[in-house]
Order: sequence, then C-alpha cells, then structure tokens
Amino acid sequence: MVLKIKRPVREEPNVQHMLERMPKKVADSFSDEQLSHLNTALAGRRWGNHKVDVRGTISLLRSRYYFVVLAGTDKRDLSRTESRIGRIAMAATVALFFCVSLILGLVLLYILKSWLGINLFEGFSLGLWDWLKGKS
Repeated sequence: MVLKIKRPVREEPNVQHMLERMPKKVADSFSDEQLSHLNTALAGRRWGNHKVDVRGTISLLRSRYYFVVLAGTDKRDLSRTESRIGRIAMAATVALFFCVSLILGLVLLYILKSWLGINLFEGFSLGLWDWLKGKS
C-alpha cells in the first residue's frame, strides 16, 4: 500500500504557478480553502501540446489583434448525448456526401450520353447538353 503524503496547498505546482504570476499582496490574500478550490479547478484542466499551435498578432491601424489556431486529438470523454449527436452528424455527413456524389455522377453520365449522341427516349431531352454547348 502506497501512502500519499498531503502537502500544503500553497506548495502544489498549479497553485505556485498561479500565485507567482500575481502581485504578492494579492497572492497572500487567498485562504487555504480558496486555494484548494482553485487547485481543483486548475487540476481538471489539461494543458498540453497540440499538433497544430499557431499564434500571432496582426496590427491594423492603431489596434492590434491576436489569433490562435489550435488543433489536436480530442481526449475528452463525451457524454452519452454528445456521443449520440456525433454519430448522427457523422451519418448525416456520409449520407449527404453519397447523395451529392450520386447526383454529380448521374449528371456526368447524362452529359457523356448526350455528347455521344445517345437518345434514351426519342424527342425528349433535359436540355443540359444544349445549355453546355451554348445553344438556346
């Protein structure tokens, strides 16, 4: 059995890092209970490296604007609702892709058929080939 020794909350790395970044007077004003809750909040946040991490600033006239683009693997646990919505969104995206591909394929086959001069029904045309050729 491993016995974990509880260190004072002011010695926790997250708390020390936070307190170092503020004036000493303000840092000393926190109670141990407040620091304990702040530590809990900071410990739940996983700061890490991202595969894409682009940061910069843009100066326009007298103003400066910053931008941040982050991307990486999502390691969060999704709730049941979020997981279900994700599956529905993925199914809808795949269905939309197949529908658009099918329509585009049929249009291309129709144009090829018309270009080759093949008529499936005598005297009937959608007019797509004539429109592409520039005839009215």
